[in-house]
Amino acid sequence: MNIVTGDPPAIGKEMCSNPLVRKLSFTGSTEVGRLLMEQCARTVKKLSLELGGNAPFIVFADADLDAAVEGAMASKYRNTGQTCVCANRMFVQDEVYDAFAQKLAEKVRAMKVGNGMEPGVVQGPLIDQAALAKVEEHISDAVAKGARVLTGGKRHALGGTFFEPTILTNVTPAMQLSREETFGPVAPLFRFKTEQEAVRLANDTEYGLAAYFYTRDIGRVWRMSEALEYGIVGANTGIISTEVAPFGGMKQSGLGREGSKYGIEEYLEVKYVCMGGVDR
Repeated sequence: MNIVTGDPPAIGKEMCSNPLVRKLSFTGSTEVGRLLMEQCARTVKKLSLELGGNAPFIVFADADLDAAVEGAMASKYRNTGQTCVCANRMFVQDEVYDAFAQKLAEKVRAMKVGNGMEPGVVQGPLIDQAALAKVEEHISDAVAKGARVLTGGKRHALGGTFFEPTILTNVTPAMQLSREETFGPVAPLFRFKTEQEAVRLANDTEYGLAAYFYTRDIGRVWRMSEALEYGIVGANTGIISTEVAPFGGMKQSGLGREGSKYGIEEYLEVKYVCMGGVDR
């Protein structure tokens, strides 16, 4: 394996345009993924693209709320919300909306923010100032359009790029964080009434990487698993990534899969050989 460091646009362009490179795999933003697809077109390379996400996390009224809260903590706040499979939109059915919000807020307020080398710390900093500004922009837009900050909502007293783990309530699809991936420790809670509405809201995005839902109804488990337009679905679990399962998305979340036998197949070519005259 060779590791090449330097100017990303120059290195990427060479890898995309050079005919010696037969396959390109990229993990990153959808914007950059589109650019790499364009650059690879002239040499018709095989591509695997693991791009942006806008993961829904759906809680039905019949769910085990304590389990749903634990799952939300894992899927939303892992790595301070900075993974492509982090829950970005949390849809909670009307009947349990307030109870779920309260239980989640209790857990979030108890999280310790700081240096990851210190005992008890579970939330670190955001990656850079641009990430910090994006989180603030999303919260500001949501509050201006009627959302309420249940907990957090501002830069942490530690300074730097630390940000308080945040929960927003009364969030609507008209807000910026409904359309864009926040990539930070912000849990926006949307209300929904019916299963059909939950599916419609969850699928109302150009992305399709990861989705999560909680319910005790086994029929609903199968219906939701089928209806959600996402490459990876977690039913009653907030941890879905494993090297033995195919990892990848639909729509503008990318092409191909990583992990499992499907990940290996991305690097292979199928050859058909028809042999005649073997009896001579």
